[in-house]
Amino acid sequence: MNNSVGLYPLVQNETIKIWKKKRFLVILLILAALIPMFTYAQLKVAQNNKKQFGTQDWRLETQQQINDYTNRLASNRVPEEWKKVMRVQVKVLQYYLDQNVDPKAPNGVTFTRTFMANAIGLFIPLMVMVIASDLVSSEHSTGTIKLLLTRPVRRWKVLASKYIALLFYISLTVVATTALAYLISGLVFGYGGWTLPAFTGFKIVGSEVDLTYVHPVPQWLYLLMELGLVWFAALIVGLMSLMVSVLVRSTAAGMGIMLAVIIAGTILTNMVSSWQTAKYLFMVNLTLTDYLSGRLPPIEGMNLAFSMTVLAVWGLASLVVSFVVFTRKDILQ
Repeated sequence: MNNSVGLYPLVQNETIKIWKKKRFLVILLILAALIPMFTYAQLKVAQNNKKQFGTQDWRLETQQQINDYTNRLASNRVPEEWKKVMRVQVKVLQYYLDQNVDPKAPNGVTFTRTFMANAIGLFIPLMVMVIASDLVSSEHSTGTIKLLLTRPVRRWKVLASKYIALLFYISLTVVATTALAYLISGLVFGYGGWTLPAFTGFKIVGSEVDLTYVHPVPQWLYLLMELGLVWFAALIVGLMSLMVSVLVRSTAAGMGIMLAVIIAGTILTNMVSSWQTAKYLFMVNLTLTDYLSGRLPPIEGMNLAFSMTVLAVWGLASLVVSFVVFTRKDILQ
């Protein structure tokens, strides 16, 4: 067989097919609808704080948060696991207070990085899953897989083109989410804040916070670091979703599997502190941005390098499984 068809036209074809499904446009519409809601919610929080304290002084708000956490730590009704989280937050908030830096300065950049940090564990993975989970399974349901594989091209090129097209749309999703969050929130909070300092380098040891390596970086750099972690987490979810699409011929079943796994990961992240082996599950390691901000990891001993390694192993394993199954399975039946 003449395998003369190159990879570029295949990637172009896959990119066009994804675009024609209009799922990315649906994602943009969802973002355009939800981000104003989150922006309004943030505005109401700022207004309520002003009513409560009679001022918009962030120092009073931060000190009140520290006092609230401290009072709850003294209560015997609060579980010890929650107390660990609160002790870490007290240390982090106190550090910002001592450095006279508002961690929640109202501006478009702060809103964007906060939004992306909250979206990394569930929202963005769900959007990526919508694009990736039917890239192969839909070919079976429409019958186009037979036409595609009768062309003079190797199977690995067909699958590789789908991965490259997926990589493009994952990147586009992260960029579009960031841009819309900044543009929409900036209408309310302003478009400044790029050079304001943000602290990173917090190291969690047990329930204690090591401040040795904490250092300020401008928000634009912090946002770039955060977006890199968001993109990496989204990439792993995309690889896993495409693997499921290869293994399961039904698009609905593939989406259901990934939806269940991602939601289960969100639940497990808040419940698995005593289940040590759970730290090797990919969905427990998705919230990479927590390591930048100094939040307590889901399981003691986890850190950024560990989580990225676990995710990389899952991603590589999914690639291997996908190519082995796709190239050897009798797909034409």
